[in-house]
Amino acid sequence: MVLDLFAGPGGWSHALSVLGTRDIGLEWDAWACQTRARAGQLTIRTDVAAYPAWIFSGRVRGLIASPPCQAWSMAGKRLGLVDQPYVHQAVADLASGRDTRERLLAACADPRSLLAAEPMRYLHALNTVGEPEWLVMEEVPDVLPLWRQYAAVLRGWGFSVWTGILNAADFGVPQTRRRAILLASRVRTAQPPVPTHAQLAEPDSLFGPGRRRWVSMAQALGWGATDRPVPTVCAGGGPGGGPEPFPSGSRKALVDARDRGTWTPRDADSLLPSRTAGSGRIVPRAVRATSAEDIAAADSATGEPRWSWSLRSNNQTNATVRRASEPAGTLFFGHRANECTWVAEPSDGAEDGGPGTAPPPIRITAREAGMLQSFPADYPWQGNKGQQFSQIGNAVPPLLAAHLLAPQLDDRPFNPDDFTLAA
Repeated sequence: MVLDLFAGPGGWSHALSVLGTRDIGLEWDAWACQTRARAGQLTIRTDVAAYPAWIFSGRVRGLIASPPCQAWSMAGKRLGLVDQPYVHQAVADLASGRDTRERLLAACADPRSLLAAEPMRYLHALNTVGEPEWLVMEEVPDVLPLWRQYAAVLRGWGFSVWTGILNAADFGVPQTRRRAILLASRVRTAQPPVPTHAQLAEPDSLFGPGRRRWVSMAQALGWGATDRPVPTVCAGGGPGGGPEPFPSGSRKALVDARDRGTWTPRDADSLLPSRTAGSGRIVPRAVRATSAEDIAAADSATGEPRWSWSLRSNNQTNATVRRASEPAGTLFFGHRANECTWVAEPSDGAEDGGPGTAPPPIRITAREAGMLQSFPADYPWQGNKGQQFSQIGNAVPPLLAAHLLAPQLDDRPFNPDDFTLAA
């Protein structure tokens, strides 16, 4: 079997399914387990730190591990860096068969820090029977020194090992998500996959095809050749409902703009053109005049876009802002349900975007965020909006996972187009 520790909502599992195999995932979060179940993935709901590793002895070909990153992530307090000496000690002890986790856990500032040492407990138990054949691990870049410690142990056990930082955008993911990777194998030389994309397209040469340009958000979301999206706007927004259409306060900002006379709403019964699904035919539809959807629909119906859209990663002053013609920055979601928003500005060549003020910021939907992680548009995310965004932000992009896993599965060929990003 392929054993997937900290399996999450199925980034690794979806990649394996495209490659024609399956894994068994160990996962604690109830909503991630429900997402996996709806996606048809095998799961044991358990605490990875408490589950007995010896149960799998003699049955594991490959091991995957993506320990929770919250203790180490730039989006959190990064107490994992404070706890790093304890994590290194836990790895050293577990590699020699000593379990000192209880004592070290008591000393940690963040109890999640020590989860990064858990794969070594499984590896020690499996190594006694010459398993696994291969290993892939992934975490935020600050965990790279820990992966190098793992690598030193694994080389002593007969593995070929590679560690380093990979950018998901270099492998066709519409997101510049950098991650620390460990690849290890008993049967082949461990080496990173060859990048397929680059920030600037490269021409073909005598040595092979050139790399394509990074995939943009507009391409991934099916917005066509331009960077002019029609962001999805949903009603609702309660704790169990759909994504909020606007961030806090933006409804008021829209009303204020209208009251100041800078934006004039259309009559609520007016008709705006709209494209029907699956055809290029334009048909009229009734719209609600005071929504951002009204503005976006009017813009979409014209041949000359007024607004260009960018994705803002959070509401902080130093937030990453990327135009839709670029890949997204790293998607992460904190304690709030969703802080990633589409922000409009006048398109190139448009005079201040035309009449009226710019549309207000619109929150990204779970469907859009999942697609920017290279999940299918119809991936069955479960839970309320906060639970869905938490799963997406912590997931491994399946397309990156496939590039890492294919060499371990006897260089199993796969078509990146199998990861259908657009709806």
